[in-house]
Amino acid sequence: MPAMTTTHPTNPAAAPELSAWVGRTEDRADLLACAPAQGLAATLDRDDGAYAAGTELPPLWHWLYFLPMARQSELGPDGHPKRGGFLPPVPLPRRMWAGSRLDWHAPLRLGETVTRHSRIVSVEQKSGRSGALVFVLVRHHIGNADGVAIVEEHDIVYRGLPPAGEAPPAPPKAPDGAVWKRGIEPDDVLLFRYSALTFNGPRIHYDRRYVTETEGYPGLIVHGPLIATLLTDLVRRNSKAPMTSFKFKAVSPLFDIAPFSVNGIPSADGKQVKLWAQGAAGQLAMDAEATLAV
Repeated sequence: MPAMTTTHPTNPAAAPELSAWVGRTEDRADLLACAPAQGLAATLDRDDGAYAAGTELPPLWHWLYFLPMARQSELGPDGHPKRGGFLPPVPLPRRMWAGSRLDWHAPLRLGETVTRHSRIVSVEQKSGRSGALVFVLVRHHIGNADGVAIVEEHDIVYRGLPPAGEAPPAPPKAPDGAVWKRGIEPDDVLLFRYSALTFNGPRIHYDRRYVTETEGYPGLIVHGPLIATLLTDLVRRNSKAPMTSFKFKAVSPLFDIAPFSVNGIPSADGKQVKLWAQGAAGQLAMDAEATLAV
């Protein structure tokens, strides 16, 4: 299990209460074992051969490590760890990985021990169309004995359940003109394998009865991090250049009841790639951009 240390801010803000979590930090250490990487390669349907010690970790595959391992008794009814701990105890039922921004400064390699220093940068409470919203920004510094290799900002959004019978707003249309494109069949086996690799307990990704009857969604929800990983994998399938930065924003959910595609348009010089995930009805599900060291 990854080693972990959590500290509290020395002068937390008094009000509102959730602002007391601003400045909270957590430190973890983990070994970049080969088996999770081999499992993700199989899940992405890659034929790369063996992932051995010394192999450079592909973009976003660090999400296979530093996994929270809450005891079974510490899980809530939705499969998430109960609120509190490092992240603030936001009293809203839905939690979403809304987006991230990452910069790579050096490679990480399988077989080495790495550390992750995480800090809660901000907690913002707002009101939206569906009611109360809470935005949490977490910044991670991930590195090894040589220093920081990855700087990542992680956007988390908490929100309430929509009013009964209210239809979600229509998502925007996805762009046209993809140069790179790969179709994905998000069946429940794919979602289960990714949940298992990331020790991801939320039931919305594997429990069809729960997600349709309790959460009110039409099918199992495709993990946002899986979609982002498929987008970076699309780049790897079409370019040998190392990725130096990547950012993505989740726009609308995808479900296992219909196929989707990951798409890309490289710039003329090959340094930038516009990326997006597109649902079967042509809707934009995720918007992203990668920068390559060409």
